[in-house]
Amino acid sequence: MYRVDNDLLSVQEARILVENAREAQKLLAAFSQEKLDKIVGSMAAEVRKYARELALMSQEETGFGRWQDKLIKNIFVSDYLWRQIKDMKVVGIIAEDREKRTLDIGVPLGVIVALLPATNPVSTAIYKALLAVKSGNAIVFSPHPKAKKAIGKVLEILIRTAEGSGLPAGAIGYLQRSAPQGTLEMMRHKDTALILVTGVPKLIREAYKSGKPVIYGGPGNGPAFIERSADIRQAVADIIASRTFDNGIISASEQSIVVEECIAAQVRRELEKKGAYFLSPREAEELGKLFLRPDGSINSEIVGKPALDLARRIGISVPETTRVLLSEQSYVSGSNPYSREKLCPVLAFYIEKDWQDACEKCIELLLNEGQGQTLVIHSRNEEVIREFALKKPVSRLLVNTPATLGGIGATTNLFPALTLGCGAAGGSFTSDNVSPLNLINIRKVGYGVRTLEDLTKSAQTLEDAGLAVGVGPAVRQFQESPEDLKELLKRILAQLTAPGKV
Repeated sequence: MYRVDNDLLSVQEARILVENAREAQKLLAAFSQEKLDKIVGSMAAEVRKYARELALMSQEETGFGRWQDKLIKNIFVSDYLWRQIKDMKVVGIIAEDREKRTLDIGVPLGVIVALLPATNPVSTAIYKALLAVKSGNAIVFSPHPKAKKAIGKVLEILIRTAEGSGLPAGAIGYLQRSAPQGTLEMMRHKDTALILVTGVPKLIREAYKSGKPVIYGGPGNGPAFIERSADIRQAVADIIASRTFDNGIISASEQSIVVEECIAAQVRRELEKKGAYFLSPREAEELGKLFLRPDGSINSEIVGKPALDLARRIGISVPETTRVLLSEQSYVSGSNPYSREKLCPVLAFYIEKDWQDACEKCIELLLNEGQGQTLVIHSRNEEVIREFALKKPVSRLLVNTPATLGGIGATTNLFPALTLGCGAAGGSFTSDNVSPLNLINIRKVGYGVRTLEDLTKSAQTLEDAGLAVGVGPAVRQFQESPEDLKELLKRILAQLTAPGKV
């Protein structure tokens, strides 16, 4: 009797998927923006009908989070995201400057390989599929093994609808024999143009080793700083709502609260009023043991679990109204689980002397983990807000808003996204909330507006005046004709001969 080698079958399937996507994308690349938009609109409208069913299915399969919040995310990407992108120009001529005589032309990248997380499997699949087709790219997915059924269901809906609306067969595909070797094969395939990773930290190193461009929505460890001028009641309400949304599994979610000493007691009272429970040192130590596995990775057993369930796991009794667990901390280190990303409704609580010390604590936390991700500040002091904006190693600074919803663009005017780029600091080549514009190359077109003779004459004029050295930056401001340069020359000569000049 022969044993089926799932790894080999997955590798073969991966090759077929990428090659089919390559052929489909050749056709897709010729589609107009209008034709692409028609397909994307039909995909969004159809999958929206299944938003509730897919939310329930996702929560049941993975055990992560709350289906009610997953429903919100499913509607967010199938409705709000679609409304934001439907009028965007992404392929073809996307910008024109008639005065300078330049054009920008959006060119699809080709085949995108997308890795999906177990924490937000359905909403992320919808989001990536809509962005890929909007920008004229083919996309092949590697489903997370813990969410295979939900991901398979949503992708089948999207594929059926898209192909029924004119999308070439094979332009959207996914690994049905999910195995690490199949995912690696897709990432390394010569026809893969870009790897789009959300979550899945175990495979990010392999993505980089593939030699392909990588957009990575990495881990978060965002602090929430409450400054003394803040509306404390509103700040606390925002943080609690954000930290409990889908039981804390969105990477932009707050991981720590940092407060100034002068308002610490008031913030603590408000937190307790809103359903926060402060752990004793012993309770915090016991809970901290559950966060990480021996290899330092997150323990999936506590991911997306509510505060009451976490309290029961360590055998402590907390009020039934408890929504968030907090532990007061003093130090930041890689070995302190409270200094790391916690994908559940748990927060560290730091008290600092003033906003300058709080600023340093936030930097410490971000450098420990989550560099390039997100930070939120609650303040009415614009000077402090701008100081934070200038100094923090993050790609998103959110002001007076829940970080979870603000980071993905639901309560802010940031682009609505479920992949949040972390920039070079976080190992991604973009710091954007990833949009269709991140999935294209921009071809620049420039019409000739000067001749070599014009440039030669200008250079000779300057040399004759003895001004050829040191005026380069000023000269470059004048691009229309040699007459501009002559006028500049006159002004420089006038300055040099003015009274008091040597």
